[in-house]
Amino acid sequence: MIDSVKKLGIRGLNHLVRSESWAQQRLLRHAGAQLRVEVGPFTIRLAIDSHGLFQLTSDSASQPDVTLTCPPEVLPLALMDNSKLFAAVKLGGSVDVAESLGFVFRNLRWDAEGDLAGVIGDIPAHRLAIIGQALARSLRSGVHNVVENAREYAVDEAAMLIGPGEFASFAESVNRLRDDVARLEKRLARL
Repeated sequence: MIDSVKKLGIRGLNHLVRSESWAQQRLLRHAGAQLRVEVGPFTIRLAIDSHGLFQLTSDSASQPDVTLTCPPEVLPLALMDNSKLFAAVKLGGSVDVAESLGFVFRNLRWDAEGDLAGVIGDIPAHRLAIIGQALARSLRSGVHNVVENAREYAVDEAAMLIGPGEFASFAESVNRLRDDVARLEKRLARL
């Protein structure tokens, strides 16, 4: 099951790379490079082949050229804003390979409308793309509203957390107390 998911993911990733010739050319410079991708308890070993595409590899004995480590809790956020994913991924190993991978992953874009047009035609693909974009915006808005409502409940209704205004006031009081204690110490030192 996990192997078939890995294979499907690699096929999708290679489809994106093939659709962007610049990405394939950039990866081609690093043909033979070994990658280890760690997402929580899962590890995927990849290699860049002689065509500038990714392939699964089972060579766990050799040291990878690059290791990508991603905390699993960031993946759901990445669906909403992939810049959060790129900020959370830690790259280690060869700087040249890591820089190329980072550039490729940041700039790859899926032309879903173009892929759909090849299957169902241009006009239906365009209409489905518009619907998909509207659904994505609605989903983002819904998630944002749920998070904001949970924050509001935790801060205002249940008083489980303090709000930013209360925190700033508390920090100001602590600073004032610190300054008062310092002044008192100076007065006591003069006596």
